[in-house]
Amino acid sequence: MLATVCSAALLGIDAVPVQVEVNTGESGVPNLILVGLPDAAVKESEDRVFSALSNSALRMPRTRTTINLAPSDLRKEGAIYDLPIALGILVATGQLVCDNLGEHVIAGELSLSGATRPIKGGLAMAVLAREHGKKAILLPPRAAQEAALVDGIAVYEITSLDEANRFLGGQLTLKPLAAPHANAGTAPRSELEPDFAEIKGQHAVRRAVEVAVAGGHNLVMIGPPGSGKSMIAKRIPGIMPQPSLDEYLDILRIHSAAGQTMQGGLHFLQRPARAPHHTISDVGLLGGGAIPGPGEISLAHHGVLFLDELPEFKRSALEVLRQPLEDGHVTISRSAGKITLPCNFMLVAAMNPCPCGYLGDSKHECRCSPSQIQRYRARISGPLLDRIDLHIEAPALSIAELRNDRAGESSAVIRARVELARQRQRVRFHGSKITANARMSAPQLKKFCTVDTRLGDLLQQAMEQLSLSARAYDRILKVARTIADLAGAECIESPHLLEAIQYRSLDRNVFY
Repeated sequence: MLATVCSAALLGIDAVPVQVEVNTGESGVPNLILVGLPDAAVKESEDRVFSALSNSALRMPRTRTTINLAPSDLRKEGAIYDLPIALGILVATGQLVCDNLGEHVIAGELSLSGATRPIKGGLAMAVLAREHGKKAILLPPRAAQEAALVDGIAVYEITSLDEANRFLGGQLTLKPLAAPHANAGTAPRSELEPDFAEIKGQHAVRRAVEVAVAGGHNLVMIGPPGSGKSMIAKRIPGIMPQPSLDEYLDILRIHSAAGQTMQGGLHFLQRPARAPHHTISDVGLLGGGAIPGPGEISLAHHGVLFLDELPEFKRSALEVLRQPLEDGHVTISRSAGKITLPCNFMLVAAMNPCPCGYLGDSKHECRCSPSQIQRYRARISGPLLDRIDLHIEAPALSIAELRNDRAGESSAVIRARVELARQRQRVRFHGSKITANARMSAPQLKKFCTVDTRLGDLLQQAMEQLSLSARAYDRILKVARTIADLAGAECIESPHLLEAIQYRSLDRNVFY
């Protein structure tokens, strides 16, 4: 008897349909044959499925059984086909009668006892099921909770093979999961969560960070060890505007496909913050692998990617960032397939001014030679620096600043100003996919970042003196537009442009 169960496979962060075809009653020696380009984990399904059937008091097939995973030209990976294979065997052997089996998408890994185990990609599978007109999807618990965010599809949480068998056979009634309601307000702040009120001094850096977050601009901080660069970077997620529901679904889809769960679950909307170590490989940063999957830049989509000790990263790893920073997506080609992953993130980097870290520090003598300093800075290419909008110096703190007990502005106060600036940008770019000034296209830059003749001459003078590139010219205008938004100004004025120009420290090749 032939049975067909609808399932899915992950290709990057998207799901594609897979048909699990089970045919029993064939003549020959009783055994199970699995075809359809399965990997090792899929081939091992036979032992897991047979043990799960036995421990669930269900009968295993006693004839030659062929299982085909179609389409056969798509490589299948992981253990997500255990549950559909087991249910297909039950239908093919007459143990399960289900008239509407084709209306369900089913995926899940089985333990030897028959209990289901978590899988990745539940959200993407739910989107696939809805797009193909399916009425319901059956998934293990954690994947089902992610899938419940998708409207228009009934999501059932399946905890065991026996439960799935009785539900599809009409012997058990299950209620579809209700969509979790994300808190429309700001995520509740824990007392242990980092806050900008804890930062001593560094008023110029705090201002630059506020401008960067308000416009979604990339930022690099340059300063000696102990100046607070990492402390400030860890507090940036706390002042970022809350993502929209659509943005959050994009974020969750990527993390779900990578087998990761967003910290805090689905109780409130939050943006991701990634901080990979400087020993990370090109593939780990960009994404890829034998079967292409998301890397750190995609996991930081709609959030922040923090690269501490920027010059210590491999040159090749840094150079792969250039195209994603410009385009907001990355295309990865491997023998197993070609995928395009979103990576619209805010880059925050920190670095020392020289190898020893004390160039320009009045209290410590720099031990680096000019050639060492030059080689150190040359680890970051000019094209990459061009794509970083703000370069800001973080000088060493004085003892008086460290002893000052007066708290600075809290993250909540800064976030309120950022939200107002972002609201102005949402109104400005209404009807387009752009939500922040940093992503303005050339026509939008020409329309929204106009300057009069006097300011144009001022910008031209700065460009000539600093030998800035055309890309830096555009980025100065975008930053100036953000500063004007923070000030509530309709047009870019002289103070806004002058402040934007000063955020190009590395272009001036000086630090202090």
